[in-house]
Amino acid sequence: MAPQNALDNTEEEDVSNPWQNGIGDLRRLMAGTAAVLITAPCAAHHSYAMFDLTRSITLRGTVKELQWTNPHCFLQVLVQAQSTTAEWSLEMGSPATMYRHGLRPGSFKPGDKLTVVINPLKDGTNGGQFVSAIDGGGGAPLMPGRPRS
Repeated sequence: MAPQNALDNTEEEDVSNPWQNGIGDLRRLMAGTAAVLITAPCAAHHSYAMFDLTRSITLRGTVKELQWTNPHCFLQVLVQAQSTTAEWSLEMGSPATMYRHGLRPGSFKPGDKLTVVINPLKDGTNGGQFVSAIDGGGGAPLMPGRPRS
């Protein structure tokens, strides 16, 4: 709208239309929606309810593979069980977390002998949450918070 008189440089604003600024308001709405959609997956991360945190199991075996991947690293360990070999899948923290705690992608190599302490899965399947490990030679413990020497 044009000024009402020559001395009045103010303009009246039509507040009846909330989209008056059109593109600016639409951009703010889209940015807010995007922020909600982008952060929603963070809340979907699983808990550790599948692990029995009241129990610890010690496994002696051989490293099959270290999967250094997001969102969690996994250590696959072959454990001799009577007349067969069972594969155990051990969930670790994220690569960034493992790195901060001194573990590296080469910390566990296929064929390495080790003793691992885990919190087992509640359903009894061969898996659990990695707690700590000692190499087969009885060396320094390998665990989050304690770098490998």
